[in-house]
Amino acid sequence: MIDYSSLISDKASTIKPSGIRKFFDIVSTIDGAISLGVGEPDFQTPWQIRRAGINALEKGKTFYTSNWGLADLRHEISVYAKKNYNLDYDEHKEIIVTVGGSEAIDNALRSFVSNGDEVLIPEPSFVCYTPLTIMAGGTPVPLKTTMENGFKLTADVLRAAITPKTKVLIMPFPNNPTGAIMTREELEEIAAVLRDTNIIVISDEIYCELTYGGKRHVCFAELPGMRERTIVINGFSKSYAMTGWRLGWVMAPREMLKPLVKIHQFGIMSAPTLSQFAGIEAMRTGANDIAYMREQYDMRRRYVYSVLTDMGMPCFEPEGAFYIFPNITKYYEDDEEFCDRLLKAKKVAVVPGSAFGESGRGHIRISYSYSMKHLRTALERIQEFLDEL
Repeated sequence: MIDYSSLISDKASTIKPSGIRKFFDIVSTIDGAISLGVGEPDFQTPWQIRRAGINALEKGKTFYTSNWGLADLRHEISVYAKKNYNLDYDEHKEIIVTVGGSEAIDNALRSFVSNGDEVLIPEPSFVCYTPLTIMAGGTPVPLKTTMENGFKLTADVLRAAITPKTKVLIMPFPNNPTGAIMTREELEEIAAVLRDTNIIVISDEIYCELTYGGKRHVCFAELPGMRERTIVINGFSKSYAMTGWRLGWVMAPREMLKPLVKIHQFGIMSAPTLSQFAGIEAMRTGANDIAYMREQYDMRRRYVYSVLTDMGMPCFEPEGAFYIFPNITKYYEDDEEFCDRLLKAKKVAVVPGSAFGESGRGHIRISYSYSMKHLRTALERIQEFLDEL
C-alpha cells in the first residue's frame, strides 16, 4: 500500500486549499442555494468578442502561437498602456500574453524569488499570493490594512516591514476582497519608500477598469522611477467578462521579462490561441462594453452598501473591483462559522474574510457581480439570518 502522504512535496503540503473554492464547491451541492462567493461577472462575454473567437476556430486558427503571444494582441496591449497610463512598452520585448493573471503572478514570483526571500503582501488580499510565494521558496510577510484607513497600504507600515531579505512587494489594487483603491498621492508615498531600494513591485491591476466615483486608476509604473522596478499584471477576465477564456498579460522592462518568458515557455508554451484572437477584438472594440458593465456594478455596489449598512453591519464603502467586505463581529466572532451557518440556515454562500489572510478575520466577502434579483434575494435571506441570531 502506497503511503501518499510521504510522497507529497513539503511545499504542496504546506499550502492550504482556497477558501473561496471551498464554499463554491459546497454551494453547488445544495439545491436552491445562492452564491455571492465567486468573483465572476454575471455578464456574457460581449458578442463581438465571442464572434472573433468563433471565427478563429472556423478558420482553423488552432495552432500554437509564439511564447510571447500573437503580435497583433501585444500591439493592442501596448496601445492600451499608452492610452490609459501614458506608458511606452515595446510590444516585441516588454509584453507577454499569459494564461490569465494567475499564471502571470506565479511566473513573476518564480522568476525573482529565491529560497528565504521575503515577499511583502498587503492583507486582506487575493488568496493566491501567499501560496504562490511559498511555492517559489519565498517567505510571505503580511502587511496589515484596516477598515479604519480604507484598507490601504501606508508608507509607515511598508517601511517598518522592509528587511535585508525583502525582494518583492505585491500591490493588489483595486483590491480583492475589500474594494479598496489607492490614489496617486498615496501611491507616491509608497514609491518614495521604495526609491532607494532594490525591491521589485508586482502590481496586480486586474480590476483597473472597475473603479467608481470618477476616480481614475493609477498604474504603479506611471510613478517617477517605478517603471524600471515594476511588473504590471492585467487580464481580460474581469473587465471584459472573459473569465473562462483564461487570458492575461504582463508588462515589464525587457530584462525583467526574460526569466518570466523562460518559465512560461516551459510550463505553458503559449496562451490559448482562440482566446488571443478574441482578446484582440476585446482590445479594439470593448471599451463601451466595459463602461456599461462598470455602470451596472456601480449601481449594485451602492445598493449592497446601503442594505448592509441599514442592517447595522459595519462596512467600508468599496471604490473598486466588485466586492464588499463587511465586519460581522457584532453578530459572530468566527467568520468561517458564520459563513457555514448562513449557508446551512439560509442557503446563501459568502466567503469568510480569514480566507484572505489574518487581517480579514471577522469579515466576510460578498461579491456584487451578480444580478440585482440575485442580490436582493440573498440580502433578504442574510437579514433573516441576522434577525434569528
